[in-house]
Amino acid sequence: MFDMIIKNGQVYDGSGNPSTKVDLGIKDGKIAEIGQLHLSKAETEIDAEGLAVSPGFIDTHSHSDLLCTKPEIHKIRLLQGITTELHGQDGISIAPVNSETKPLWQEQLKALDGDIGDWPWESVEDYLTYLENIPTAGNIMHLVPHGNVRTLVMGFEERAATEEELEQMTELVKKGMEEGAVGVSSGLIYPPNVYSNKEELIAICKGAAKYDGIFVVHIRNESSKSLEALDEVVGVARQTGIRLHVSHFKVAGQYNRDKFKKFLENIDKAREEGIEVTFDQYPYTAGSTVFHSILPPWMHSGGAKKMHERLEDPTVRSQIKQEIKENDSYENWVYNCGWENIFINTVSTEENKVFEGKSMTEIAKIRGQEPDEAALDLLVEEKGAITMTIHWGVEEDLIYGMKHPVQMVGSDGIFGSKPHPRLYGTFARVLGRYARDEGIFTLSEGIRKMTGAAAQLLRLKDRGYLREGYWADIVIFNPKTISDNATYEDPIQLPSGISYVFVNGVLTVQEGKYTNETAGKVLRRDSKTSKATV
Repeated sequence: MFDMIIKNGQVYDGSGNPSTKVDLGIKDGKIAEIGQLHLSKAETEIDAEGLAVSPGFIDTHSHSDLLCTKPEIHKIRLLQGITTELHGQDGISIAPVNSETKPLWQEQLKALDGDIGDWPWESVEDYLTYLENIPTAGNIMHLVPHGNVRTLVMGFEERAATEEELEQMTELVKKGMEEGAVGVSSGLIYPPNVYSNKEELIAICKGAAKYDGIFVVHIRNESSKSLEALDEVVGVARQTGIRLHVSHFKVAGQYNRDKFKKFLENIDKAREEGIEVTFDQYPYTAGSTVFHSILPPWMHSGGAKKMHERLEDPTVRSQIKQEIKENDSYENWVYNCGWENIFINTVSTEENKVFEGKSMTEIAKIRGQEPDEAALDLLVEEKGAITMTIHWGVEEDLIYGMKHPVQMVGSDGIFGSKPHPRLYGTFARVLGRYARDEGIFTLSEGIRKMTGAAAQLLRLKDRGYLREGYWADIVIFNPKTISDNATYEDPIQLPSGISYVFVNGVLTVQEGKYTNETAGKVLRRDSKTSKATV
């Protein structure tokens, strides 16, 4: 007797193989049998005639680190088929911290991760244990964030680390891995990671490589110096043996389009050399991040409080304006994409809500200011708690990247009152628009990119595929109607066509509605096998 039988569906097992029409029997949270089960009995059955049955989608780049503690909010991830998320991204996250660095990170991350009040954890162990003891909607994995480790050792100082500090960082990454993290992350445009050098990246990666961890990295430049930025992290992987995963691959700016194909060629060359390099990508020609990243790196030295103080200084503001206008030595979004392509997503004050969804060019006109002055004033008024969308590229380049065999799907979803549509639309957009409508790749291949390929990256031994003995993380959707509905103008729109979602064998979405079940688990790296497990 099974707990559940899913019958008559077209089963896509996550490997990229063509679908097959078989039934799935679920028992005690796992896939107990795959085959012709029309003579078998179950407590409940789902007739999936005309529907696709897939492994649960794995989001390899998520910013739900805090809001996963709020199932009533986090449920939107389940409703689009996401059953597992990888947290701790971009080297800026919520664990590890200590009593001194926690307030700094709580202030720094309000725009990116939200605000749930004080955090009742410090170490990676504390954080994962906390999640294990509260209801969560989906499965959660964690990366050791470079910036958190750096601040534990040397605060938000703008300088190179000493040899002793590098050793301390290596040990802190090891500790996080031993406590269950699956790798280390960095975001080399964000403070304090931006102040690090290659030697520091080697140090943190040594701490993760010992445990077969991954290095997930927002490279130092995704525009005019993107090729050099890739060379840097490939060199780190070469010297440490770590597996390298590049976050949200793009080359921003019309003038940098010639670098797009060269970037992917260089990934192929690294793989031919024996370096394991992969990347994720969201299916949009616009990105989203914290608005204060428009500022030159030196503005962030000392943390958010120091940044706010500098923004009030007229002399400093004059220097900022000049650098924004002409300095391409850092990831200068304004220089590469223009004010007209930078839109404000979410602010914290009611007075400025009117600007959400508008470009900085429009906002400046409304305020009777130049765009740079309006931007700096907004940062002061909002105390830096602003997110933005940047329109950086063209569809042709996006598709070229999506076709690459080592590409995976990551939403980079950031919650907010007017978020980037990728928060709601990413996975359905890949399967609906790009697999079905555009024929960029087959449905089987699209599913592989968001299930089996991600499971391989994360060393998941019993998820990401539909196989007997694997955990029953399953999505059932209509391949003819699955589509994203979220737009830049109206982003808070769930996708169409996703009928059922199982997490660890529990039905969490039924006929497109959340069932209020919280069956998620923390997936820790197993220190004995160097693989992630429950």
